[in-house]
Amino acid sequence: MASYRDLLVWQKAMDLAQGAYSLARLMPRVEQFRLTAQLLRAAVSVPANIAEGRARTGKREFLNFLSIASGSLAETETLLMLAVRTGLLPKADVVPVFRTAEEVGRMLTALKQSLRQRSAAQP
Repeated sequence: MASYRDLLVWQKAMDLAQGAYSLARLMPRVEQFRLTAQLLRAAVSVPANIAEGRARTGKREFLNFLSIASGSLAETETLLMLAVRTGLLPKADVVPVFRTAEEVGRMLTALKQSLRQRSAAQP
């Protein structure tokens, strides 16, 4: 793999961040420096940590950054759910972005498991 840009999980995480930006435009202006800002930081952190981890030299470092990306993903999902529960965003608009988040989560889990298995197999 030549670059983080070749990773399907990074590409899907970029879709997630883009979706978060689309939802942010629907949020009330009063939330601009509160929930909206936190949602965008969390969503952007997912592909950013995947990219940074992939650019590191070791598998252990990559795994660490993938774990950080997983944490940011959980934060993103939580903020999306909160936005719906508080009536800041319509559920119908959030569902496609949430589905992307779930897919990214499955992909991150699979990539972490694969890296751990490869590390365990090496002497």
